[in-house]
Formats: sequence, structure tokens, C-alpha cells
Amino acid sequence: MTETIPMRSWLFAPGDSERKMLKCAESDADIALFDLEDAVTVDRKPDARSMVRDLLHSRDSGRERLWVRINPVDGPFAVDDLAAVMPGRPGGIMLPKSRGRRDVELLDHYLTALEAANGIAQGSTKVIALVTEAAEAMFTTGDYAGAPRLAAMTWGAEDLADALGASNNRDASGDYDFTYRLARSLCLIGAASAGVLPIETIHGDFRDIDGLRARADMVRAQGYRGMLAIHPAQVAVINEAFTPSEKEIAAAQEIVDLFAANPGVGAIGYKGGMLDRPYLARAETVLRLAGRS
Repeated sequence: MTETIPMRSWLFAPGDSERKMLKCAESDADIALFDLEDAVTVDRKPDARSMVRDLLHSRDSGRERLWVRINPVDGPFAVDDLAAVMPGRPGGIMLPKSRGRRDVELLDHYLTALEAANGIAQGSTKVIALVTEAAEAMFTTGDYAGAPRLAAMTWGAEDLADALGASNNRDASGDYDFTYRLARSLCLIGAASAGVLPIETIHGDFRDIDGLRARADMVRAQGYRGMLAIHPAQVAVINEAFTPSEKEIAAAQEIVDLFAANPGVGAIGYKGGMLDRPYLARAETVLRLAGRS
């Protein structure tokens, strides 16, 4: 997909805290995510909806980077969430606990009606789907190709553990256990199949900056293009990790130039080895991520 704005870092803020939402909106995060779901208790949801709507209305520009996480579409709160926040013209909606393509399509119906009611360009409100939080959703991660409005897919380990009745989602080394690593892989493969951005889940310990950096570097090498954040201190690390370095850019440009100088060649000698077309595709991806395609 073609990004209209960067989508490396996605920073959450609870929708019932004006202070935290303002800090989130004014941070360097590419996407500021105002949360109406897990971060807000049931009794606080009406107040949170009003607070999110008011904050959106207060911004004269930059709303394309202000997104809202609503409640699941199969629950009792999602329609009220959308009716409250859509007059504020958010840039996008995060859909939690998506069970598959049908949930994105249902959300699209709601958004289409609300865009029409609020004078918003049809289809302009984008969607990121959390695709592994329900047990059944693990079987539908490959079904999202062509889903309306879908810009990105991400995954979650904590809600999945709850859905599975697990007491822990970590192995003895502290890494995610196999089932949750599988969820990460299925999200990545599903996003590639759908042609949307794969976004890594949160790093829960916001004080563990070294661990965050190592994980962000790891998943970017695997193909992820951004990461969720729960604290402003994580944003700079995430932005750096998902931005190609000058060394990477120079190496990629060298490969692209080499193939450009030898059109029609499937494989070409390079520094004592051979490069074929997949190396060219990877180099082009680096330049695209750097905005130099």
C-alpha cells in the first residue's frame, strides 16, 4: 500500500485522560491512538467518548494521525464509540479483537454511514485491525486481502492468552511462547497477503529501552514496518528502528543502480558473490521506507 503519512510508531493514550491524550497528540509518534477499549472501564466509557471527540474537534490540523481504538464490533459499545468520535473526523480506527474479514466489512458499513452523516469523504477513514486477540482469529489472518479501508494489521499477545485460558504467554527465557510467536508470524504473513502494513505489538516494559530496541530491530528484519507503543519514551526508539540508516540506504542504492546499469539481467556479480532479483526487491523496499524510491 502507499502511505500518506509515516506509520512507524503507534502510541496509545487512555481516552478518559485529557492530559495523556494531549501528550500523546503532541508527541513524535507517527500515529496517536486514543483508546476507548481496554484502557477505559465500562462506567467511564461515556465520558471517554466525549473527551476523545472534544480533543479531535480542538485540532485544526494533523487529524490524519489521530486515530481511535474502539471496542469490538461484536460487543455492545462499538456503535456508540463510532457515533461519538466520527464527528471529530479521526484519521483512522483501530478494530480490536477482529475475528476476520467480516468484522472489517461490518466496520466499513458503520463508517460509510457515519462519514455520509458528517460530511466526511467516503472511504477516507482508515482501519488497522488487531487480528490475533480471539482464538478463532488465528485461523483467519490470511483472509484480509481486499478488506475495505484496511491500512495495517497488528497482533496482540495478552488478549490471546486470556482467550486460550493461559496462565502465562512467556517461555523460560522470557520470550513469547510458541503460540504467540506463531501469532506474530501469521499477522506478518496475513498483512503481506493483504498488501497492508504489518505492525508489531507492544513492548510492555516501557523502562526496558534496550529490550525494546532489540525487539524492534528483530521484527523489522522479519518484515514488520512499525510497532505499537504504550509510553512516549518508546517512540524515538521505534521511529529510529523502522527508519533505514544511511548505511542501509547507501547499500540499497548501490544494488538498485547496479541492476539499472544492467537491464534485463536476472543475476549479477556483486562483491565476490551473486545477486538475483529478490535482492533488488529488498533494496527497493529499503529505499521506499526511506522515502527515496
